[in-house]
Amino acid sequence: MELRHLGRTGLRVSRLGLGTLTWARDTDEHDAADQLKAFWEAGGTLVDTADVYADGGAEYLLGRLMEDLVPRSDLVVATKAGSVPDRDRRFDGSRGHLLAALDASLERLGTDHVDLWQVHAFDAGTPLEETLQALDIAVSSGRARYVGVSNFCGWQLAKAATWQLGAPGTRTRLASTQMEYSLLQRGVEREVLPAALDLGVGLLPSSPLGRGVLTGKYRNNATPSDSRGASPQLSAFVAPYLDETAGRIVDAVSTAADGLAATPLQVALAWVRDRPGVAAPIVGARTAQQLTAVLSVEELSLPDEICRALDDVSAPVHHYPDQDWSTL
Repeated sequence: MELRHLGRTGLRVSRLGLGTLTWARDTDEHDAADQLKAFWEAGGTLVDTADVYADGGAEYLLGRLMEDLVPRSDLVVATKAGSVPDRDRRFDGSRGHLLAALDASLERLGTDHVDLWQVHAFDAGTPLEETLQALDIAVSSGRARYVGVSNFCGWQLAKAATWQLGAPGTRTRLASTQMEYSLLQRGVEREVLPAALDLGVGLLPSSPLGRGVLTGKYRNNATPSDSRGASPQLSAFVAPYLDETAGRIVDAVSTAADGLAATPLQVALAWVRDRPGVAAPIVGARTAQQLTAVLSVEELSLPDEICRALDDVSAPVHHYPDQDWSTL
């Protein structure tokens, strides 16, 4: 699998990442092992997890598999901290919480460092400089090699990345930002992606298949029994992407796939993988068979005319201040 630099850093990652959101919850150890082995054998390196996935179970499972199945040195392990199961405070970006969470993650993963450590979300209740100081401490102490953020809007990302660049030699630059990005969700193009490109921060798209909708499995009002849309826990997660607008985009993806002798999954994933500023889409799978279908996209590059057609049909509607104000 092709490798790419993560942002403006020396860290190289596979241009597809393996997500572990369902590990130790919907994906058991046997299926997770099959996934990781298939990913590794295909040349994949970037494995993304978080301390809240299955209440730490995903990290623990990944740690066991690195001990018994895939060499730790062959993987770029990314995890996150900052989300908390507290109704009154969903996110905690305080230095104390973040560093304690990192130590707990390292113990579950069975490693002395992670390759990429990410703040899971912006915490408005904590001064940003305190949150960023935790990232600096993580790197200077050797517990993390690179750092990034997740779910930061445009101004939050720009402020954080600029702060880290403000004093060269004493701060650790942000390597990445993880955000939802797909043909069905292009909101990052408004401010997040321009900021990331300008500041040298690599984008790690989550849900690059539009929460599974871009595979075409929900066309004609179908809801497969084994899909997220049929799951009591995840149906509300999928529902926003089952409207008429999404249907038109899915139809266009399917038409393009027919013309290329490919699958809708391959077309949708290749589109986001090759967007400017993207380092590696993070793709989750329930089974190794599903992951094999994802990995097959490595051989596909979309023709320019197909990209333009998909750009047009999925273009988000942005007005002021994005459009040329002089024409108003």
